[in-house]
Amino acid sequence: MKDFKIASCQMNVVDNKEVNIEHACNLIKEASSHNAQIVTLPEMFNTPYTNDKFIEYAEYEETSITLNTMQDIAREEKIYLQCGSIPEKEETNIYNTAYLINPKGRIIGKHRKMHMFDIDTDTMKFTESDTLTPGNSVTTINTDLARISIAICYDIRFPELWTLMSKNKTDIILLPGAFNKTTGPLHWETLIRARAIDTQSYVLATSPSQVENPYYIAWGHSMIVDPWGKIVANAREVEEILYANIKKEDITSVRSQIPILENKRNDIYETIEK
Repeated sequence: MKDFKIASCQMNVVDNKEVNIEHACNLIKEASSHNAQIVTLPEMFNTPYTNDKFIEYAEYEETSITLNTMQDIAREEKIYLQCGSIPEKEETNIYNTAYLINPKGRIIGKHRKMHMFDIDTDTMKFTESDTLTPGNSVTTINTDLARISIAICYDIRFPELWTLMSKNKTDIILLPGAFNKTTGPLHWETLIRARAIDTQSYVLATSPSQVENPYYIAWGHSMIVDPWGKIVANAREVEEILYANIKKEDITSVRSQIPILENKRNDIYETIEK
């Protein structure tokens, strides 16, 4: 692993795919101009967060205008780009898919959201599985900067997944997410910090900004947390780019002082990937 600078682009998302793509490119260029080597975007950055729009905006990977543009901008800026997530179409299925693109513009990994956001609280109901299909893979990618894992939003509530990413010896976990104004104030920060502590890795959570719309209002408050659980950078409700210097020493320090992987009781319990 190397030390490097990362950027999280909390962006306004509107009901216009082309506008969202162009706006994302402008934010990526801004982040790159500040020497960020990895740049991230929010969950479903090219579409409003609602089932009917997932269907309308879904694209096949091979012919995706969104992905082609993201590959081009990563190549032009010579950065690693975790371009949030988009509705990916494959045969009759639609997935919530996050891609990692390298500085040559090549897709080097992707994560399909594993856990469907099917909730019914006192203040809101959302059934993601009405439209989306869950993914089935734990995603960890080796790069020349770090070992990077990807999860998406609701995946953060399932510690078994994060245990598996930890077993993969990940250095940083990128989480495009779109909590809402109900769950955001209750659990967003707590879960991000807890998962950073659990995995002893950096966690970078990138949300859409809190834009009033008739579909779904994201919580915003994108956040970068270090392996000790300390908040390194955090946004508020409005559009903003967060920056942080990711340091190898922060990871090796906490893992040597509190060696939880060595202290696990694998003779009694174990989390395995099937």
